[in-house]
Amino acid sequence: MAVERCAKDEVLAALHDVADPTRLPGMARVGIDTTHALGVSVPNIRTIAKQAGRDRGLAEDLWATGIHEARMVAALVAAPDGLSFARMRAWASDLDSWDVADMVADTFASGRHADRAIQAWSRAPHGFTKRCAFSMIARLAVSSDRPDASFRDLLPLIHRAATDERNEVKKAVNWALRQIGKRNRALHAAAIREAESLLTIEDRTARWIARDALRELRDPTVVARITR
Repeated sequence: MAVERCAKDEVLAALHDVADPTRLPGMARVGIDTTHALGVSVPNIRTIAKQAGRDRGLAEDLWATGIHEARMVAALVAAPDGLSFARMRAWASDLDSWDVADMVADTFASGRHADRAIQAWSRAPHGFTKRCAFSMIARLAVSSDRPDASFRDLLPLIHRAATDERNEVKKAVNWALRQIGKRNRALHAAAIREAESLLTIEDRTARWIARDALRELRDPTVVARITR
């Protein structure tokens, strides 16, 4: 325990060393909760996390501080496969800002409980927990080698969540749909069909998600990059 406490203190000291409080108003303007933030840039956070290395105990200690940037470091140093579903659920319920949610989603998407988390949290009442599920889908669409069928099976989750007007949710739902659609030609067609289906819903949020997704997915430069 003494080693973990020392490591936590070293990370916190490193974060304080590079903190710039003048960044806080800009963070707040893009919807980040700065109540417990220091004002550390993401590149600095990534550098500190890289220096710290993978360490589950350290990740848990950093998360427990409640400090915005410390939780981002926690997401980066946590070993995805070493996180229990209970720990993932606890972190997801603590989320209070989109940038931490997205960084945590990147870690969770690489772990063994990713599918369970997506299914459970895609209908979570807590907005940032729900965002995490769709951010995970977006991450998987970009970087995983999953078969097309696994992404087609996620489209009903997108459809069901498309009427959630909360900003943190609707943007992640939109992101997930767009990333699925950019994966390959077959999924591009499936995502466009889903977006067109959302346009038929008498709901402003669903139509916004659909129009924004179609705008990107029908962009000739985007289409040209889909090579398979």
